[in-house]
Amino acid sequence: MPLSRTWETPCRRGFSTRGGNARKSGTAEVRPRSEVRSRVGCPITETASSLADMTPFAAFGPNINFRPNLHRNGRAALFTRNTHDLEELARRLRSLPGVAAKNSIGVVADVFGGGDWWAGPGDDGAVVHDRGRNLIVGGEAMLPAFVAKDPYGAGIAAVLANVNDLAAMGARPLAIVDTVTGPRDVAKAILEGLKWAAEVYEVPIVGGHLTETDGPPSLSAFGLGAADLVLSAIHAEPGQALVLACCLDGRMREDFLFFPSFEERGERLAGDVRTLAEVAERGAAAAAKDVSMAGMIGSLAMLLEARKLGVQVDLDVLPVPAGVPIGDWLSCFPCFAFLLTTPAEKVGECLEAFTARGLTAQRIGTLDDTGEVRIGDASGSVVVFDLKRESVTRLAR
Repeated sequence: MPLSRTWETPCRRGFSTRGGNARKSGTAEVRPRSEVRSRVGCPITETASSLADMTPFAAFGPNINFRPNLHRNGRAALFTRNTHDLEELARRLRSLPGVAAKNSIGVVADVFGGGDWWAGPGDDGAVVHDRGRNLIVGGEAMLPAFVAKDPYGAGIAAVLANVNDLAAMGARPLAIVDTVTGPRDVAKAILEGLKWAAEVYEVPIVGGHLTETDGPPSLSAFGLGAADLVLSAIHAEPGQALVLACCLDGRMREDFLFFPSFEERGERLAGDVRTLAEVAERGAAAAAKDVSMAGMIGSLAMLLEARKLGVQVDLDVLPVPAGVPIGDWLSCFPCFAFLLTTPAEKVGECLEAFTARGLTAQRIGTLDDTGEVRIGDASGSVVVFDLKRESVTRLAR
């Protein structure tokens, strides 16, 4: 019989956490911009060769270690700016394992029904209205192989994923609860990772459930936040600007396309993620999406598929970290990178909110009603996703 034990973890600002035995709460042709744009026709699901490939955070494990100061540089460039490489880049971005993994999300709508995007499923967090207040709730499950290989890193990833999802909804994170199972030493390492990240992001771990067992370890975490004005994909409209807000300070890992900024930003990350709430409250953003396992363009398609909108991402103005090939940057999971849709008259205000903190922000496109998510430069453009014909998550029906 597995043993359930009470655990306690101190957190920043005097919070402590306590849990008990029960659960708490095809081909492509690149043409000049003036001509018909090309499409990349490979199915979204073609790279999902195993269950692990279709699992969120699958690419993290078992060889990725999230611990700070263990990252390196040294990847060869895939992308140079010519039309042939635009086509190759589009194929790469469409066939990322993280994109294929998102397709399995559609099973939720298969069971619960599609409903409307606001009521869910849809955005990164669910909106719960409580006496005039918008509470945002969400959750993340870590791949068991990742947890077993690097339990400390899995703890960090669980907090990072929840905080970024809350921020993308315009929420300030209030608390996180978790469920942990596994051998005692593994559970302890998970909790230490949770504690470290909770202190960095200044969000308390307020409870959870721990089961000591000799079986495979597991970790899930669930975030709670509050938003005065909610950022949602249903608020995106043609004519709005597409803004990328990101941290370019850091170094790409060599073994896995993760771009961490923990050392470079430190505790400033806590304020960084809360900047999206400030931008929302000023009316300087309508919708947002954190860039994660689907890469920048896959994440963008997920943001736009609710309204079946399109956009061309201008690679000539796209901010890219020094020394990082653009193909790697568009494919990676950054520690801090968000895509925001912004009213045209509010673009300057949106950019200033991030640049004032030493972050990078840049307008990289304008939303339209084509449903085509395109990448382009001075040489031409190529369609990566056609949202009038397909859905990355199968939630947009």
